Amino acid sequence: MTPMIAKIAYILLAVGWYVIRMPHVRRSRRTPVARSSRGPREMALLLISLTGLGIVPFIYIATGFPKFAAYTFRPAQAYIGIAAVVSALAMFRITHKALGRNWSVTLEVRERHKLVTDGVYRYIRHPMYTAFWLWAIAQALLLPNLVAGLSGIVGFGTLYMFRIAKEERLMTEAFGAAYQDYMARTTRLIPWLL
Repeated sequence: MTPMIAKIAYILLAVGWYVIRMPHVRRSRRTPVARSSRGPREMALLLISLTGLGIVPFIYIATGFPKFAAYTFRPAQAYIGIAAVVSALAMFRITHKALGRNWSVTLEVRERHKLVTDGVYRYIRHPMYTAFWLWAIAQALLLPNLVAGLSGIVGFGTLYMFRIAKEERLMTEAFGAAYQDYMARTTRLIPWLL
């Protein structure tokens, strides 16, 4: 394992994310939105997350900046990072497949939106967020730079902290008691734990 292989693994994570997501983006655009929380706050959160998970690490990969935050590369750490890449992409794929047209980038409820409670959703309410947490962990393990490595945790963590309660309110408004029952029997991110 070398630093270059670790960087390539991170790039493949981003490419894999794009390949998985794009067909779902096109498909979901064909389903009209019934209720949306899109606005300046939501767009700012998405930009913060994009900066942490994409812009900062790609600047680091391309330039080595910021050099002052670099630390010694550890192959064992990178191997764990590759396992996190595989886990993130697998979770991302099964989540998109389960959601189908019910998916959107921002907080939206689509016309004829169905509450998905099977597959991975049988155990956790927000497996897409689990996939992004795995991405952020992979980034921290693969990029031996305190700023670039940890920017994903900070960027996505900011989106998660300021969005999750609003998303669950939106779902409760859309699905009422069915969503409240679903919340009572599932966890947010990790089955039976969190």
